[in-house]
Amino acid sequence: MTASGAWWTPWREDGSAVILHVDLRPDPGREARAFALLDEDERARWNRFVVKGARRQYALCRAALRINLCHRLGCSNRELSFGYLEHGKPFAKVNGAPSGSNFNVSHSGRHGLIGFAKRDGLGVDLEVRTPGRDFDGIGSRVYGPRERLALSGAAGREKADLFYRLWSLKEALIKALGTGFSLSPSRFEVPRPMIEGERSAVFRFPHLPSEPFRLEDLGEPRFAAACAYRLMG
Repeated sequence: MTASGAWWTPWREDGSAVILHVDLRPDPGREARAFALLDEDERARWNRFVVKGARRQYALCRAALRINLCHRLGCSNRELSFGYLEHGKPFAKVNGAPSGSNFNVSHSGRHGLIGFAKRDGLGVDLEVRTPGRDFDGIGSRVYGPRERLALSGAAGREKADLFYRLWSLKEALIKALGTGFSLSPSRFEVPRPMIEGERSAVFRFPHLPSEPFRLEDLGEPRFAAACAYRLMG
């Protein structure tokens, strides 16, 4: 895949993570090229999506992930496959053997993110903001006391922005931990400075105080987004 034909671009980078933005707008040519890269299991999963937009998101993100993993691992697309951990988090395999490459994917609407890190414990999340939802009602089920208090004090566009900002931060942390929603998001809160608007902080899950994570707010006008990764001990 040449640079001119790519539907992803470098987006953010720091010492521990590289994040790509994936363009998920409808494009029949891109979608056909992406679908051709999927293996049999991925095509079966693609076929199970009922909504056409979900098929497009999956194919474009998965193919972009495949191309970039092959480049990083020095393998062909045919040699690359995926396995899944207990709670569904995928990992890359080359010729059937775990590769050790760490990545995470998120997409919403017409935008996707793919993160790569040198070590395990990476989570990225992207949320396109949708106005008019019952933010307080949903927040009462997924947010902690300080988060709910901040949400109740906001109104209009500010409330929507805060809801999605908090959700992207919590989702990135859950994905970095790798346990899926076996851990309820209501059982932990993002650091107080980030509730109040700071863009980054160190976070520790209440049940894992010895494992610090770096949490980054990557939100921008197009969408809310976050990245979390485990810090070295």
